[in-house]
Amino acid sequence: MSVESKAKVVTTHVLYEMKQRGEKISMLTAYDYSMARIVDAAGVDVILVGDSASNVMAGNETTLPITLDQMIYHGASVVKGVKRALVVVDMPFGSYQGNSKEALCSAIRIMKETAADAVKLEGGVEIVESIKRILSAGIPVMGHLGLTPQSIHKFGTYTVRAKEQAEAQKLIEDAHLLEEAGCFGIVLEKIPATLAAQVSQELSIPMIGIGAGNGVDGQVLVIHDMLGINKEFSPRFLRRYLNLFDEMTTAVSHYVADVKSRDFPNEKEQY
Repeated sequence: MSVESKAKVVTTHVLYEMKQRGEKISMLTAYDYSMARIVDAAGVDVILVGDSASNVMAGNETTLPITLDQMIYHGASVVKGVKRALVVVDMPFGSYQGNSKEALCSAIRIMKETAADAVKLEGGVEIVESIKRILSAGIPVMGHLGLTPQSIHKFGTYTVRAKEQAEAQKLIEDAHLLEEAGCFGIVLEKIPATLAAQVSQELSIPMIGIGAGNGVDGQVLVIHDMLGINKEFSPRFLRRYLNLFDEMTTAVSHYVADVKSRDFPNEKEQY
């Protein structure tokens, strides 16, 4: 029997054991109670309350505008719908960079006000002091390397990262640094598959990929993307499992037509 199937609840230790036994880790985003219930019941191991809520929930072009209060709102909503999965909440832009004391205060607020299991931060050596300070309070931390959307104005593009030797070497060094600091796992976003596989082999903690090939320990996608709610975003790494945009549009259109034609509600649908 697999480690994952034996676990009544998924913990950071369960994820570590899954990696040691070669069992792949599934991870999806969720931002509200109803969606979290579905994702959890379907057997997903890790639910990420991503700052991608800024895009898919609030309609912003980047992840930068979302606030700590908003992330806490989404995190608390998700936790209420979860019985088994590990819940990780993204720390938003401005809540941890450059000030480890503020980072700790932000992380404590997330943990106290959402009852989540862990937080996630983007970056390597630049934010390691913040990571260490958060970990010193007993708060589990997941790292995030490669394409880091909170740094979009620095990169200027969402293109694949670490294709050049210097950036690839820095990513490897940052990954080791995060493991040594005490992170329980790292998200690797949009980097060459060979590099992601190398990092996964070198480190003992789980590597979760998004656009990082299949040589890592697990995969994560934004649920609005994989369900086809968002039609504008279609990178190479995205596999759509449904086309909900069209299905939901059709359903709503039928509802509007039934109301207009006085077909809804009928005699059986009233008191």
